[in-house]
Amino acid sequence: METRHLRYFVAVAEERHFGRAAQRLHMAQPPLSQQIKQLEEQLGTPLFERTTRKVELTPAGELLLERGRRILQDLEELESDVAQVGAGASGVLRVGLAGSATYRLLPPLVQRVRSEMPGLKLTVRGEMLTPQMVVDLEEGRLDVAVLRPPVNSPDIELVYLEQDRLVAALPAESPWAQHAQLDLAELAGEPFVGYPAQSVVTRIFRDACRREGFIPKVVQEAAETSTLLALVAAGMGIGLVPMTTHRFAFEGISFRPVRSAPSVDLAVAWRGGEKTPLVRRFLTLFDTVPAPGPARPEPTAQPADDGETSPRAVVRTAPVAAPHLGDRA
Repeated sequence: METRHLRYFVAVAEERHFGRAAQRLHMAQPPLSQQIKQLEEQLGTPLFERTTRKVELTPAGELLLERGRRILQDLEELESDVAQVGAGASGVLRVGLAGSATYRLLPPLVQRVRSEMPGLKLTVRGEMLTPQMVVDLEEGRLDVAVLRPPVNSPDIELVYLEQDRLVAALPAESPWAQHAQLDLAELAGEPFVGYPAQSVVTRIFRDACRREGFIPKVVQEAAETSTLLALVAAGMGIGLVPMTTHRFAFEGISFRPVRSAPSVDLAVAWRGGEKTPLVRRFLTLFDTVPAPGPARPEPTAQPADDGETSPRAVVRTAPVAAPHLGDRA
């Protein structure tokens, strides 16, 4: 399969129209149709169901669109990375960060990179969910990720950085904002704004609610912490967010502690067995980046593939299960 065939296919699949796709690609429609036909013959399966009114993807086409987009994105990033190194960068690292970590850890981390690893080019993706970061680490689209355990992958190693608790983010006009502290059970009848179901924070939050005897009524989901808090400020509902979030000022929101709130960890992760010298050097920066908030007791150290235990105690996520955190601060 040639790259140009893949680009042609993605254009038609996204436009669902050969004419619009041809305009997007700055080419005539007949050659585009011929290229798609050649691709289908090469793969031995139809990719589109064509009618006089519309163009729809077959199941094989759906698969190719999902994987094809990823391949084209990887190629674009590769071209950019090679160009950066060719222009004088000492290396390129692709880093993903969870929601609140994006705001709090990224600024001091970038400052450390500039002072201690000059010439390093960082490609940063912020406000990511842990499951997507794990997939991107496994498939090589990220080199390092700051995420929230547990992580169930035998290919990922991580070290714990710190532990947060969840706090209630309330609309400033909410009657609950008049309370200095809240019980989670008191909020049983309230609407909530939450992270998507696959979020680690969501699973911890829902488990805590079940222990209190209720199922939370989530009226809206948001993958990004900034969007979640904007919805809270608009009065859509209450959010439970990592404690460090309230260190920032958000207009229209009051943060209140919640008794017996569950704990959420923060960790830095990478592909096991692939700690290159560049990744190894970058990981040491996390020992010097300020990490406000209560520290997590260190888990038992396991040797890394290169015999190091840097920056902190290394924990293989499988087969060793993540330690139970309970309600420790």
